[in-house]
Amino acid sequence: MRLIAPLRKNAALFDEPPARGPRTRGRPRKVGGRQPTPAATRDDPATAWRPVELTRYDGSTRRLELATGTALWYHSGTIALAIRWVLTRDPAGAIEPRGYFSTEPADPAEAVVAEFLKRWPIETTFEESRAQLGVETQRQWSDLAIERETPCLFGLYSVVALLTKALHADAAVPVQATAWYRKTTATFADCMATVRRRCWGLEDSHDPPGEPGVVRIPRPLLDRLRNEVCYSHGSA
Repeated sequence: MRLIAPLRKNAALFDEPPARGPRTRGRPRKVGGRQPTPAATRDDPATAWRPVELTRYDGSTRRLELATGTALWYHSGTIALAIRWVLTRDPAGAIEPRGYFSTEPADPAEAVVAEFLKRWPIETTFEESRAQLGVETQRQWSDLAIERETPCLFGLYSVVALLTKALHADAAVPVQATAWYRKTTATFADCMATVRRRCWGLEDSHDPPGEPGVVRIPRPLLDRLRNEVCYSHGSA
């Protein structure tokens, strides 16, 4: 198992400790000489950068420059962690330089960045599930109840996505617009609106004769609407 995550700009990096001689006294050294911080390496004109093309989460490619190396990441009182560090910069200057690390020093630099880029769809799923489905906002205090509900909510996320694809095989999902924010592509909120519109549109409500200001809503539809409102506010 390996961890791939962002690397702090001021991370304390060190070389491997020197080999101990046969008559060396005292405790073994945990680390060797201090390496430059990632920020210093990034700003050093002597740093060797090499160009690569990486595939992004949406299938497009981006040209970046990488600098990489191995080190021990160590702070006093902790165990020295062997890592592969990778720095990236955009030759066009469209994105800011960033740093990453892997706990497997043998990992290629391109693989470290490529694996980290895969997190974007996962983070979007968590963000939209929380905003639209109430993940992490459950009102239960029982661990078992939370463990039962969270997988169901993630499953519901997939069900909504599949239903939207079935309703709009041409990918022409109606996009909701507001005065302060205009979208060019559909988001999960638009998928939710599409599925709800389809479900609610199957119900039939009638205006009672002589009462134009009143609409009779069947009890099952009223209960469903009430549950939807409560659920969208995280009280389900």
